[in-house]
Amino acid sequence: MTMYTRVFPTGVVRYDPEKCWNGLTIIPAIEGHSTARGAVLYDMNGNIVNRWEGLYGAFDNKMLPGGAILGTTGYAKGYWLDCVDLVQMDWDGEIQWRFTNGEMVIDIETGKPFLSARQHHDYQREGSPCGYYCPGQEPRPSGKTLINSTENRDLPEFSNYKVGDTKILEVDEAGQVLWSWSLFDHWDQLGIETVGKAIHKQFAPYLQPTEGLKYVKETYCNNINYLGPNKWYEAGDERFHPDNIISDVRILNTLFIIDRKTGDIVWRIGPDFEASKELQDIGQIVGQHHVHMIPRGLPGEGNILLFDNGGQAGIGKPTPCCPTGFNNATRSYSRVLEINPVTLKVEWAFNDETFHFHNGAERAFSNLLFSEYCSSADRLPNGNTLITETIRGRVIEVTPAGEIVWEFLNPGRAVFRAHRYPYEWFPQVAKPEERPVTPVKNSRLRLREDGTPYLIEDDPFFVEPGESIF
Repeated sequence: MTMYTRVFPTGVVRYDPEKCWNGLTIIPAIEGHSTARGAVLYDMNGNIVNRWEGLYGAFDNKMLPGGAILGTTGYAKGYWLDCVDLVQMDWDGEIQWRFTNGEMVIDIETGKPFLSARQHHDYQREGSPCGYYCPGQEPRPSGKTLINSTENRDLPEFSNYKVGDTKILEVDEAGQVLWSWSLFDHWDQLGIETVGKAIHKQFAPYLQPTEGLKYVKETYCNNINYLGPNKWYEAGDERFHPDNIISDVRILNTLFIIDRKTGDIVWRIGPDFEASKELQDIGQIVGQHHVHMIPRGLPGEGNILLFDNGGQAGIGKPTPCCPTGFNNATRSYSRVLEINPVTLKVEWAFNDETFHFHNGAERAFSNLLFSEYCSSADRLPNGNTLITETIRGRVIEVTPAGEIVWEFLNPGRAVFRAHRYPYEWFPQVAKPEERPVTPVKNSRLRLREDGTPYLIEDDPFFVEPGESIF
């Protein structure tokens, strides 16, 4: 008997043009993990519109009106999570702007010093609070840029090695630093118990990414966003000044707002989600990413939107389930949360695991929203939310009611963050045709011996949920 391998489709596998906010989607692709390298711009049907092969797809790419793009050209070998630069490229891939003025570091192969941006995870160009499309708040083709960077510091209370501290920089067009903020200078404002320092120091030897460099980098910020104009500040709440910066620390299960003038943390959620009834109602947030305030002009403006990863994170008192106190919070699924920052009420949530676990094993595991690392959630102008599930390389657009109306599966897995932009931002291309895509049942998809896929009508080896094999 001939046996055929089950296969799963890639590209756009679901699309309802009438329910989507249609545009072009930028998706970073890590070389060696994808059939498309660099930064790739797709239409709604998954056709490649443009590709910037000179960009490195480990972290975020963001578009500018007119077709320019922001990103990095490469990873700094031996410097965990750090990139050598932040650049702006035009439509044809020519570099228009480059920032490297972060820290002088040593090339681990040659032993020679070089100036590196040490940029990681996130950045924002002046004009846009959060980097994705918002009507009336467009990033400028040039101007100030907020950059998430790293600085190696001697902090003996936290580690016997150097600590790779998050250093948030605001730089001008010439790359000169106008403002900076360091995470470990504000540890005592993060709500971590005193024991947290001891736990961090205890585990430092296990967190060093490169033996030869002898530095530790596990406690870091993974996103930085301006608040931008918002109703809370206009109502008199100074914590939400438009120039203030919202960020988070994944390993600490903590999200917070930085006062731009003083550097103090003036608003915070976590790490203790038992501290109040409101926090208990939110439930334990674990290893979150892409924390930002929904910009003015979008549905839900003023609320905090984030991807609550799950997995493992947290530093605190040891428990019977976590005797070390390191990674003391665990959850086996992800969720997207929209939270009112004043009342702490959850205004909207999405977790498609909830809708599928009871419908059979295959359906559960094919639809489970779970990415332990990275990921994002963007609010779209029509009220839908664009969600990136990094580890599986899955990008979905969901309605406020939780219906998935667009779904993209990256052939090479691993998509850091995807963003959708309007057609009019790209004068280089005509508006593409928008064709509906009806999802196929993965259980009916097969691969022939010659490698070509096909659908079958009947599979005696598979039973649909609710069917009987007898």
